[in-house]
Amino acid sequence: MAAFTAQDVKTLREKTGCGMMDCKKALTNADGDMDKAIDFLREQGLAKAAKKASRIAAEGVAYATTNADASVGVVIEVNAETDFVAKNDSFMDFVKACAQTVIEQNPADVDELLTLKAAGSEQTVAELLQEKIQTIGENIKIRRFERMEGACVAYVHAGGKIGVLVNFTTDIAVNDEFIAYGKDVAMQIAALNTPYLTEADVPAEVIEHEKEVMRQQVINEGKPEAIADKIVMGKIGKFYKENCLVDQEFVKDNKQTIKQYTNNTAKALGGSIEIAKFVRFEKGEGIEKRQDDFAAEVASMVK
Repeated sequence: MAAFTAQDVKTLREKTGCGMMDCKKALTNADGDMDKAIDFLREQGLAKAAKKASRIAAEGVAYATTNADASVGVVIEVNAETDFVAKNDSFMDFVKACAQTVIEQNPADVDELLTLKAAGSEQTVAELLQEKIQTIGENIKIRRFERMEGACVAYVHAGGKIGVLVNFTTDIAVNDEFIAYGKDVAMQIAALNTPYLTEADVPAEVIEHEKEVMRQQVINEGKPEAIADKIVMGKIGKFYKENCLVDQEFVKDNKQTIKQYTNNTAKALGGSIEIAKFVRFEKGEGIEKRQDDFAAEVASMVK
């Protein structure tokens, strides 16, 4: 066997942007020689992806789905360079294969996901990824995912701009009525970007910070310091109603909160429902997008 280490594989991956298995194969073929391994990957047409790997991928999709009986769900973000790639069937097939692989094989993170055989394919996820980069011609990255077990409802908003996965604790069979309720909850999360599930989930430091800001606002409005704290407590109640999912007014019926809507649905369906947790991914959030100077790009092409 060729003499090379896991660190050599990592180094080759960083230099070329190629998948782990491709890098192992290249190093084996080159008897551990890094330069020859790079040449091998270039000859195979795989190292072309290296140039693309430095380009910013802030578009793509946030996608959410569940297995057939909605007992396992996943929300995943896969990025590309331009928004129209998300409308590409080949790209979406890859995203769905990644999601299905996560559902079936439960990888710990993206690095482990890349090493797994993709659902419905003989190739690994990394090999499929490199293939998509080659055929689509853009940098593509699997950014993140979250997997949940138990009763799950998935929702995708605006063609992949936002993906939401909600996990429930319930003794009710996941039927059409339950899914309709779950979609309503997920749509609320998508629309309002709700940061917390319950009041207990809000960190103490966040509440203390809000109290300080609110207290100063009250004093600046000319209210006496003696009653400032009472006014602040009322404002904190409003903060909870705006930022905690179960306390929010249900956007489709503002006469009830999400907690009341949940309890009413459970009663109607003859069981109990509790929202256990949720995840909301918005594509590209937190990624600095490249600001292209289109005129300069055209000028450079003409030159």
